[in-house]
Amino acid sequence: MFFWILIFIVSLAILVKSADWLILGAEKIGLSLGFSSFAVGVIIISLGTSLPELAASLVATLQGITDFAVANAVGSNIANILLVVGVSVVVGKKLKITKSIINLDLPLLTIATVLFLVIVSDGRVVLLESILLLTAYLVYVLYVLSLKERANKDNLSLLPSREMRKRHLFLIEKRKNKKLKITLKDIIFLLVGAIGLALGGKYLIDSVIALAELFNITTGIIAISVVALGTSLPELFVSVRAIMQKRGAMALGNVFGSNVFNALVVVGIPGLFTTLSLDTSTFSIGLPIMALATFCFIISGISRKIHLWEGGFYLILYLFFIIKIFGLI
Repeated sequence: MFFWILIFIVSLAILVKSADWLILGAEKIGLSLGFSSFAVGVIIISLGTSLPELAASLVATLQGITDFAVANAVGSNIANILLVVGVSVVVGKKLKITKSIINLDLPLLTIATVLFLVIVSDGRVVLLESILLLTAYLVYVLYVLSLKERANKDNLSLLPSREMRKRHLFLIEKRKNKKLKITLKDIIFLLVGAIGLALGGKYLIDSVIALAELFNITTGIIAISVVALGTSLPELFVSVRAIMQKRGAMALGNVFGSNVFNALVVVGIPGLFTTLSLDTSTFSIGLPIMALATFCFIISGISRKIHLWEGGFYLILYLFFIIKIFGLI
């Protein structure tokens, strides 16, 4: 048992770190090829924290574990709202929400979540539904990129950390001076990151299967709880650091982007290969909690401020979810 727990932890760490390496290479290559800094920032960097979820779900699906992808996406979205936002609010005492988030991010998150819930309401995700999810994400990306005014105003605020913003500005300056070129190091980062995601995902799933057999529980329960929590740690670290830097909008933007990606892509891509299923716990507990968490998040957003007591409520609700999913109450 301890062996597989160790494999699980190491594989999860490899997944997260490999995502960082892949982003490092992809960012510079994207800028070098002429992509706009906003496109690189929003599409490549800001979604980098969701790559572990996608890698794990894709590997699980290819290995025939059809209930993993949806459970992981649902669990990650629950963790992002209840745990990440909850901790961020408790750390920052309160969280102000900008007008641009209310006008753009909240409606998009609402649409993505409703679409996802409708599609999985019958307990499965078929090929046409997966294509619909991916099409919706493509429309989402194109819409965000079409907002030139926001691109000029909020570009840097959408990047998850101060280090990324500094690096991004440095690379943009190099491109202006025509000194930005693709190097062997960039390609190596990209390749090593991709390979690390594949290997980390494989051994993570192997450990999940072994632990599920040892504890006599379904892989879906591990996916919606432990795996989802582990793959949401990057969002937690990024958001808490943003709060400590007095950048609340950035902390929330990270959660919005990640949740839309999880609902539409983390489920959509694996669904291209086979029909995805939902285990009983994900269907009866995960989906209602995800819907409730998203609803509370939207209501908090409309009020323009998330207060300390709301952050505490989010954390209590997440604790209830974990206890309920393992059947302790």
